[in-house]
Amino acid sequence: MKCPYCGYVESKVIDSRPTDEWERIRRRRECLQCGRRFTTYEVIETTPLVVIKKDRSRETFDGGKLLAGMVRACEKRPVSLSVLEKAAEEIELQLRSSLDREIPSERIGELAMEKLREIDEVAYVRFASVYRQFKDIDSFMQELQNLLEERRKRAQ
Repeated sequence: MKCPYCGYVESKVIDSRPTDEWERIRRRRECLQCGRRFTTYEVIETTPLVVIKKDRSRETFDGGKLLAGMVRACEKRPVSLSVLEKAAEEIELQLRSSLDREIPSERIGELAMEKLREIDEVAYVRFASVYRQFKDIDSFMQELQNLLEERRKRAQ
């Protein structure tokens, strides 16, 4: 495994354990050259999911891109990376457990918004504003009013 710090290709495994849902093996490694530690995940290779993008092009699903978008929405918010990793893993598991091997990008975006709505409302609004590409302030305000209405219903 290549060290992300110095690029050396030899490392030793310090700790190995399955993740919560037993889908991956988490390994703590130590670089044999610089001595720094890093984490890797070993996953079972499965049939790839293909994402159908808005322009109808296709690309292989990348959970890292999903997580990166969620992290970006949560910048400067009190949301831990582990919470976002868990949410991204749940979304990926939900997509893989469906019988579809080709998933519209809109479906992934909707699932991400659902998770972010539960985690942090500000992050949800940030993600929705980019994902839905609000055309004007009125459509943005409508989304905020929907969010406030849901909060009122939950409080009752």
